[in-house]
Amino acid sequence: MEDDPVIGEATQLNLERYDYEVEWATDGLRAWQIFEQHRGDDAAFDVVLSDIMLPGLDGISLCRRVRGVGDTPFLLVSARGDSIDVVTGLEAGADDYVTKPFDVQVLLARLRSVARRSLPTGRAESGAATELETYGDLTLDRQALELRRDGEPVPLTPTEMRLFLELADNTGVVLSRNTLLTRVWDYPDWADDAHLVNVHIQRLRAKIGNDRIETVRGFGYKLRR
Repeated sequence: MEDDPVIGEATQLNLERYDYEVEWATDGLRAWQIFEQHRGDDAAFDVVLSDIMLPGLDGISLCRRVRGVGDTPFLLVSARGDSIDVVTGLEAGADDYVTKPFDVQVLLARLRSVARRSLPTGRAESGAATELETYGDLTLDRQALELRRDGEPVPLTPTEMRLFLELADNTGVVLSRNTLLTRVWDYPDWADDAHLVNVHIQRLRAKIGNDRIETVRGFGYKLRR
């Protein structure tokens, strides 16, 4: 979703060159209508890419609506320096963001990354017996990719689930933000984006309990058993 016709058309053409099927809307309300029209059918969207500043319905509000009905990966586009809007968008449920002006290859890499995170992790072997893991009041079923808290399902987005699995794989071990960016977001190990990690940790804590993930100031985060 992009209201600038030059940017919108250029983005669509570039994505189609790489075999993406693109549905472009110039305002947020129309984008929501298109999303709802195809939700649940064979033409459902794999990823939503939206500018923050849109007429009718802004990108952050659109993200809240999309997140309210499912876990379709959502990628925000922002102008440089709009860090407050970016954080607000991530808190609303966005999986990632890119800043304008962006390089097409960077956009493609981010799209591939969020799309991969929406797929099953493949950690459990087919036919293997289900073995539940417990972390305080949390129970993890890796084969079913289900997390429960006091027996109740915890609704996690694909990115939140991958983040939890990474922390669970290293229970008691402090993982730096850059390590999490590399392993969860597929970013190179030199990347540094505190927004992504901090906000997703905050969202995960809101769902599983603030005391389950410990902040080790100056180093990173670890999951408590």
